[in-house]
Amino acid sequence: MGKNGFRRAIVNSRGREVGRLDETPAEPGKQLKLTLDLDLQIAAEQAIEGKNGAIVAMDPHTGEILAMVSRPTFDPNDFAVKISRDEWNKLINDPDKPLLNKAIQAQLAPGSTFKVIMATAGWQEGIAQTLHVNCTGGATFYGRRFGCWVKSGHGAVEITKAIYQSCDVFFYTLAEKLGIDRIAKYATAFGLGQKTGIDLPNEVSGVMPSEEWKIRNFKQKWFAGETISVGIGQGAVAITPVQLMRAVGAISMDGRMVVPHVINPTNLPPGYVETTHYTEVKSIPIDPTGWNTITDALSRVLLPEGTAPSAHIPGIDIAGKTGSAQIVSLALRAKHQNNSDFAQNGWFVGFTPRRNPDIIVCVLFEGGEHGKLAARLATQVIKAYVDKQRRLPTKMAAGSGPVEVGSLWTDPRGTDEDGKNTSADRLQGGRFLVEVARKRTPLAVAAPGMH
Repeated sequence: MGKNGFRRAIVNSRGREVGRLDETPAEPGKQLKLTLDLDLQIAAEQAIEGKNGAIVAMDPHTGEILAMVSRPTFDPNDFAVKISRDEWNKLINDPDKPLLNKAIQAQLAPGSTFKVIMATAGWQEGIAQTLHVNCTGGATFYGRRFGCWVKSGHGAVEITKAIYQSCDVFFYTLAEKLGIDRIAKYATAFGLGQKTGIDLPNEVSGVMPSEEWKIRNFKQKWFAGETISVGIGQGAVAITPVQLMRAVGAISMDGRMVVPHVINPTNLPPGYVETTHYTEVKSIPIDPTGWNTITDALSRVLLPEGTAPSAHIPGIDIAGKTGSAQIVSLALRAKHQNNSDFAQNGWFVGFTPRRNPDIIVCVLFEGGEHGKLAARLATQVIKAYVDKQRRLPTKMAAGSGPVEVGSLWTDPRGTDEDGKNTSADRLQGGRFLVEVARKRTPLAVAAPGMH
């Protein structure tokens, strides 16, 4: 922000200026460049128009926020001079909370999106890779029956199927075997239950429960039965969209977790904004086989056998996880079946490509009921990003040394699920380095049939 200027003048008895004493000119504010991509911001706003919730998109390599939307919102021009009491009361009493930046301040149960954290924790602890369950529509733990979202059951389930079909019984069982403290250990390592450090005011920390947390806050013992609900992102778990995006982004990046930020430090006047933490990177070890298994399973969520096939976009390698989160108990909701205030929240966090992605998008669709509907909103933003990248010419500057390139290609040495070679090409995605000749500026051309 700049500084106001002023001048002192001599006026007569009629208030007419007759002379000037001195004058101090105003100082304009400094230029501030944001990381937001205008095209993606527009795509995100169009996707969530008329709905309640939030969309946030980030480059998981750098932490740059590419888009951020919270709905409903308000017109900041109403505050430019003075807002009326009626307008202010209308804003603060609105049950949809337009004054809340839901991307960083909405603390809600993540539902089945939390299963990505669970799968990673289970694999790292050597449990998930050998866990097999028979889902018949529910299971009993500690004398209480917990239902699966598919009432007829999923049948025989292992970790891959559990992820892309979001089998609750598998993750109930995994939660029982892990225990709340081991779940909390990994969730906390991936940044849940704490602020991300984003450079926006009033970010909230959310809640990641543990035995110690319950004793500290409620002076009560943690009961084993409470862990079962946590396994599917319910119970006491409460996170923000930016937290979820950062956590799943770290898993997609093989454990590399960055700091989200909206300020572009390029050409920023020194001393105005502290940006040194923007480059901080936290590394969480992930077993390579587990990483491949989990990300491959997430890529099947948008295929016909997954939970969000309607969000699939041909030609784009999108991976992600859907979630539907209760806001009241099932018993209470059954009594108020037609009350939209009790509708479940829809979640989706998705990225492209499936490993080391260039963009990750998290959507909270309040009252959206199904994660697949949130997935459709997210893939609109992802498509806008991919379409924009495909329009940009890929030129390599002469003498610039190795250049990092993001792309898609086919691997003729494809393998099936058992690791056997197949003759069919498999679409792959990733980033690689290209050494550029010093005196030449070649234009990268796609292989035949590729765009």
